Amino acid sequence: MAVSADDFKQALQLWASGVTVVTTYSEKLGVQGMTVTAFSSVSIDPPQILVCINDSADTGVGIEESRCFAVNVLNADQQDVSNQFAGGSSQQQRFDNTPWQPGTTGAPLLTESIMSLDCTVVEKFRAGTHWIIIGAIQDAVCRSGEPLLYYRGAYRQLADN
Repeated sequence: MAVSADDFKQALQLWASGVTVVTTYSEKLGVQGMTVTAFSSVSIDPPQILVCINDSADTGVGIEESRCFAVNVLNADQQDVSNQFAGGSSQQQRFDNTPWQPGTTGAPLLTESIMSLDCTVVEKFRAGTHWIIIGAIQDAVCRSGEPLLYYRGAYRQLADN
C-alpha cells in the first residue's frame, strides 16, 4: 500500500530547501510567477535544471506559451516575496511590489534574489498532479546574500558558525 498524502507531506517537511520564485513572460499573459520549493539541478553539461509546478498553476500556462522561465532563489529577507508569490494576490500585484528586470529570454529576474537562472524549456512531462519542466540555462546571475530556507512548515535562515 502506498503512503498516505498526509504521511508523505509530514515526511517532506523534514527536507530543508531553499525558496524560489519561478517567473515567466508571455505576449498573451504578461508577467507571471509563483513560489516553488521543488527545484533541482539536472546536468552540468549541458547546464540544465528542473522545476515542478502544479498543473493547476496559471504560471505553468505562461511557461507553456513562452517556452522560457527563470528560477529566482530568494534571500533571507524575502519572506514577504515568497508569501506574495504563493498566492492571495494577482500576478500584476506580485510584480508591482517586487523589483525585477527582464532576463535574456524575457522572463523576469527578481533583482533582490541571491541568484537567478534564465532558462528555455527543454522538456515538460507530467508526474501525478505536477508538471516537471526541464530548462536549459541561458544565463546565470549571482548576487550577494544568504538564502531563505523552508523547513518543517516555517521559514529559516542559516546560522552563523
